[in-house]
Amino acid sequence: MKLIIDTDPGVDDAMAYFYAHAHPKIDLFALTTIFGNVTIEDATRNALWLGDLSGGKQPVYQGQAAPLAIPPNPPADFVHGKHGFGDYEIGAPLREREAEDASDFLVRAAREAPGEITLCAIGPLTNVARAIEKDADFVSNLAQLVIMGGALDVAGNVGPYAEANFWNDPHAADIVVNAPGAGRIVIVGLDVTSQIEFLASDFDALAETSPVAGGFLRQIGQFYMEFYKQKTGRLSCHLHDPSAVIACLEPDLMDMEETGLGVVTEGEEIGDLVRRTGGGRQCFVCVDVQVDALLDTFKRIVALNP
Repeated sequence: MKLIIDTDPGVDDAMAYFYAHAHPKIDLFALTTIFGNVTIEDATRNALWLGDLSGGKQPVYQGQAAPLAIPPNPPADFVHGKHGFGDYEIGAPLREREAEDASDFLVRAAREAPGEITLCAIGPLTNVARAIEKDADFVSNLAQLVIMGGALDVAGNVGPYAEANFWNDPHAADIVVNAPGAGRIVIVGLDVTSQIEFLASDFDALAETSPVAGGFLRQIGQFYMEFYKQKTGRLSCHLHDPSAVIACLEPDLMDMEETGLGVVTEGEEIGDLVRRTGGGRQCFVCVDVQVDALLDTFKRIVALNP
């Protein structure tokens, strides 16, 4: 599977990266970056650095620094740390980002290989919305678009309604879930990711089997788990972004509902994902998950890293 990840790294973005990097059936051939967990500058630096750490040579294309229509929210440094990797301070990356804008690259890549590329978007959807604005056939040209975002029938994680990625750019999210043309869109939101708990002992086990990748994830995971502990009382975290990458290749691990969708773009429920009746695009929303099987898959693949 040819995969592009649109990312705002981010602790769980790093977890998703190491899954995709190590999977023998995934050709991770590019990363595009977006604001969200961190600033766009930190997102790009972190994406380049993940490639350096893992030996990945995929190019990195920098995307949008702010939402389409609302003032930007501050980066979630209380969740992911000042620069995205908890208290871990990385050095300067060895490579430079590509000159081409992320949305331009996405449009070009999809046009040049129609039906071949899976795009997994695990940050705010501004780059994807820009790509759709530039080419109405963008989603049609993809093999599939898999999105980590939204909370359909559960509470949000930035208040009672919204999930963070959709809340950070609700207008972009609404454009994307109603994209013109054909093409498969899958939503992996809090309905499933909030069911999947990754424990401190799981980080320890990864560090044992994969000292480089697993050791790094255990170190940055401490900060992330401490945030969750304040909410749940447990030293653990949820596998938000990794679940979306896993769904790209193993959708049978999820139960899905096919429905029209909209995203609230104003008022106290801004960012909320809602069902839309009538005609128009239908998306596949994940509503349940085989938790143990997904966790086993994640651990097994990430353990293949050095």
